[in-house]
Amino acid sequence: MEALTVRVDQSGRVVIPRDVRVALGIPDGGELRLTVEDGELRAVSRAVALRRIWAETAALPPASQTATDMLLAQRRAEAREGLHEDQAPAPSGA
Repeated sequence: MEALTVRVDQSGRVVIPRDVRVALGIPDGGELRLTVEDGELRAVSRAVALRRIWAETAALPPASQTATDMLLAQRRAEAREGLHEDQAPAPSGA
């Protein structure tokens, strides 16, 4: 798509032409994420931002154990050792 020139009104609003909104997949009332990089304004649609996040997380190595699995393993080890500290009987002579 070719570069377009748009005007900024007195309130700082910019009208994004329909063809651009369609190309970016921005529905009426949709949201954009705006950033300034090297003096340029970048507008990223919510759908594109989510796709980038999904791609980044898909590239991560799979977790060998979830936090839940680790907690359960710890609790099972404690159970094999006997009572939990807070359940231990009081020392004799106290």
